Amino acid sequence: MSPKLLFQLQLVLGYVAWLLCFGAYVWPRLKSMAPFDAQRAIATLHSFRFFGLVFILPGIVSPDLPASFAVFAAYGDFATGVLAMLALLTVRIRRLFWLFVVAFNFVGATDIIVDYYHAIQADLPAHAGEFGAVYAIPIIYVPLLMITHVAAFCLALRPQLKTAPSY
Repeated sequence: MSPKLLFQLQLVLGYVAWLLCFGAYVWPRLKSMAPFDAQRAIATLHSFRFFGLVFILPGIVSPDLPASFAVFAAYGDFATGVLAMLALLTVRIRRLFWLFVVAFNFVGATDIIVDYYHAIQADLPAHAGEFGAVYAIPIIYVPLLMITHVAAFCLALRPQLKTAPSY
């Protein structure tokens, strides 16, 4: 099997595995939580996106990894991680928290979509071996990140139940 086909298969299976796990365990829990708590949990996961800077760390990935992919992916992840951390740091200032939640989800989802575009343009799946030690990031980590961005948008757009005032 070619490296390109292996990469594509593993990427698809990464989404399948995470969707099965997410649907069985994570989504029911997030839906049962207060919107603030659910978004806080998602922000906590995304606060680790600084890890994407590894794409530009010499000696970790091949120097032949296309810069059009690596640089944008690294800094897009970094920006998303910083915005998620800012959301977590502002939990006591609700309006600011929600502003950062929207920002990190928009920036993060856009980053992943543009990374996929750059990967296709550079035919990155055919050169998957150039990921070196970070091969697991696009196969295991990225599907979970994209799924949680979609979940965050769904939770944010879901109508909230209004509770009757207590007298």
